[in-house]
Amino acid sequence: MPPRPLTRLRKLCLALPEAREVEAWGEPTFRVKTIFAMYAGPSNHHGAGRESVWVKANKTNQMLMIAAAPDRFFVPPYVGPFGWIGVYLDRAKTDWDELAELLRDAWRMSVPKKLLAAHESPATGAKVTTRKVATSKVATSKGATRKVTASKGAAPKSRRRPTR
Repeated sequence: MPPRPLTRLRKLCLALPEAREVEAWGEPTFRVKTIFAMYAGPSNHHGAGRESVWVKANKTNQMLMIAAAPDRFFVPPYVGPFGWIGVYLDRAKTDWDELAELLRDAWRMSVPKKLLAAHESPATGAKVTTRKVATSKVATSKGATRKVTASKGAAPKSRRRPTR
């Protein structure tokens, strides 16, 4: 049985340097400095009955992709006017390699310039290194367990400024 779409999405997003998952609006979001991708489940109004991911992009890419494959891409609510692309995560139709490229592009749009420079190839300017991702189970507040994906490597930096 293939992994669930959210599991595959987590693996792709958290493999990007310094990416982290934060739950917002009841769904997982993936961030570096700002959000670069957001999962929309089928059971809430964001997903409209279908699993999808909203990916940061520019308006030109959004228009081209939706025009080329409206059965796979859509303009997501709220962030669509800013160029974001909605990608349906239907198992049979999802091109996971293409989605990985979209996520890398979205990561590049959200990452601080110094971090981007540290992970780009000098020859092409387009290579982004990825990290290993580990999955473990943690207890929830109700005593159940759930799988959590954590990336190996540097922990996310705190937003607090150090005291002097």
